[in-house]
Amino acid sequence: MATCAFLGLGVMGGPMARHLAAKGHDVTVWNRTEAKARAWAEANEGKAAATPAAAIAGASYIFMCLGDDPDVQSVFDAFAPSLQAGQVIADHTTASAGLARRLEAAAKEKGASFIDAPVSGGQAGAENGQLTVMCGGEAAAFARAEPVMTAYSKAITLIGEAGAGQLAKSVNQICIAGIVQGLAEGLHFARANGLSEAKVIEAISAGAAQSWQMQNRWKTMVDGKFDFGFAVDWMRKDLRIALDAARTSGASLPLTSLVDQFYADVQAEGHGRWDTSSLLSRLNR
Repeated sequence: MATCAFLGLGVMGGPMARHLAAKGHDVTVWNRTEAKARAWAEANEGKAAATPAAAIAGASYIFMCLGDDPDVQSVFDAFAPSLQAGQVIADHTTASAGLARRLEAAAKEKGASFIDAPVSGGQAGAENGQLTVMCGGEAAAFARAEPVMTAYSKAITLIGEAGAGQLAKSVNQICIAGIVQGLAEGLHFARANGLSEAKVIEAISAGAAQSWQMQNRWKTMVDGKFDFGFAVDWMRKDLRIALDAARTSGASLPLTSLVDQFYADVQAEGHGRWDTSSLLSRLNR
């Protein structure tokens, strides 16, 4: 079993750390809100640390699951002076590829390894230990970390060098944005034309239009319930990262840019905490 530090106990990080502990790994956690770290430690027979540096002391593996680039950078800076040769850092935050490349270089200076390892699957995937992990970094570091990450994952893929995992996560979010908007427009069209949404979905869901979003979200969308899954605020953060990367690489993302603005409309209505399927609410208004 591995000695692990887990930094960041939000709706994703808390369950991921719990799965590590449940698999028998020795887990020390840190969170900005100390009380949350202590509560996690009591509930999961782990340990809580007061600082990131204290959390990583003696850990073979350091996992992070934070909010955005500045959060990752500040937490990394807090423990970097304490990094030891041989430690492996896996960052599960959805952040930029540029940051991943800089942190990998900084870790190498200490003889440590860094893997960018953003996840897909949402809160339900974290709770059920069924996340998909997209990784960037050196193959040797990935080979060491992969068996530990299986505690909370159903699929783990090394995409390429540092930053490749973050770029793959952008591909994931680009695809989701288009699918959700298409589903929202289809349901909106059905209602506008007096069709039973349930019968339409029954008819088309066995064909080429089928998607995870259709299977899992159409009913809550029609019912105007948007308290499931990934929040609009976080989706806009992820799309910002994707659009920034597109500008750098010269990729053209016209649909993603448009859907990002639709999500901005949802935010402007005060619903940034609704899930991503709330695009339908904008159309129905």
